[in-house]
Amino acid sequence: MNKKIGVSLFVGTVVSITTLYFAFRNVPIRELLEDLTSINYIWIIPTVAVILFAFGLRAARWRFILASSYPVGFWRAFNPLMIGFMINCVLPGRVGEFARPLVLNRKEAVPVSTGLATVAVERIFDLIILLLLFLAVSSFVRIAPGFNVTFGGYRLDYEVLVTVFNGMLKIGALMVIGLLLVTLGKTRELANRLILSAPELMFFASKSFRDWLKEKVCRPAVRIIENIASGMALIKDPKRIIICFIYSLAVWFFTALSYYLISIGCPEINLTLGEITAVMVIICFVIALPSVPGYWGLWEAGGVFAMLLFGVSENEAAGYTLANHAVQIVPVVLVGLVSAWISGVSIRQVYGQPQ
Repeated sequence: MNKKIGVSLFVGTVVSITTLYFAFRNVPIRELLEDLTSINYIWIIPTVAVILFAFGLRAARWRFILASSYPVGFWRAFNPLMIGFMINCVLPGRVGEFARPLVLNRKEAVPVSTGLATVAVERIFDLIILLLLFLAVSSFVRIAPGFNVTFGGYRLDYEVLVTVFNGMLKIGALMVIGLLLVTLGKTRELANRLILSAPELMFFASKSFRDWLKEKVCRPAVRIIENIASGMALIKDPKRIIICFIYSLAVWFFTALSYYLISIGCPEINLTLGEITAVMVIICFVIALPSVPGYWGLWEAGGVFAMLLFGVSENEAAGYTLANHAVQIVPVVLVGLVSAWISGVSIRQVYGQPQ
C-alpha cells in the first residue's frame, strides 16, 4: 500500500470514529449499551446470509449487464463488485465505483470505460427502485411539516428528503439522457465525426500537430465512446431491461429483509417488514448526502429520524441503527478483503499504478 492510500485509510478511519463519537455524544451511554446488549445477536447469522445473497444478486445483475458485450463468470463479477463496495466503506468519495471497473479491466481486460458504463446502468436501476420506494413511503407514511430530528449534528426533516429526491431525479434523468445519446447510433456517429474533425478546425496549427492530436486524443476519445456504447447494449433490448429490473427488485427486497431480520433480534423493535423497508429507504436517501467513509453518523441520523416516525424511542432507534449499520458494513469489508486476496489485487494496484 503506497503512502497516499495509507494516509487516506488512516484519515478516513479517524474521521469515521470522530463522527461516530459526535453522533452519540448526547445519547445516554448506559441506556445505549443496555439496548445493544439486549439484542439477540443470533439473528446476525441469517442477516449476514441475506446480505451476502443480496450482493450475489448484485453480481448476477452486473454480470447480466456485462454479458451484452463482455461475458464473464459469476465469481469474476462478484470479486470486483465486493472490492468496490469494500473500498466505499473505508475510503471517502465513493471511489469504489471506479475501483470495480479497474479491477475488472485487470482481470478480464474489459475496457475501463465499458465497465464504468455498466456500473452507471446499475446505478440507474437502483435509482429508479429507490425513487419508486420513496414515492410509496411518502404515500403511506405521514411526515408532519414541522417534524425534524437533530442527531449527531445532522438536522433532518421532510424538506431534506425531498431535496435529495429531487437531486436523485435530476441526476437519474441526466444519466439516462446521456447514455441514450451515446447508445443511439446516429447521435454517436455524429459525435465521433465531430471529434475526429476537430483538429482540422485548428488551421493555425501545423499539420504534424493536428495529426498528433487526431491520433493521440481524438481517436482514443472515439474508442471510449464506443466502449461506453458497448456497455450500454442492454438498454436496446426491452426483454433484458425487464430482467434487469427484476434483478434490481430482488436486490432491494433482500436488502430490506436483512434490515428486518436484525430488528427481530431487538426486543423493543416491533416494526413490520413494510415499516423497516421505509426505514431503509430513508437511510439510503440520507446517506446520499456528502458523508464520511462508511456513512457513520449520517446513517444513524437517518435511522433515528425514520424510526421515530413509527413510535420507536430515540435510544432504541440509535441502538438498532448502530448495530444494523455494523452488520451491514463489516461483512462487506471482510468479504471485499477476501475477494481482493483471491483476485490478487490490492488498493495500491487499483489506484497506484498506471493503466
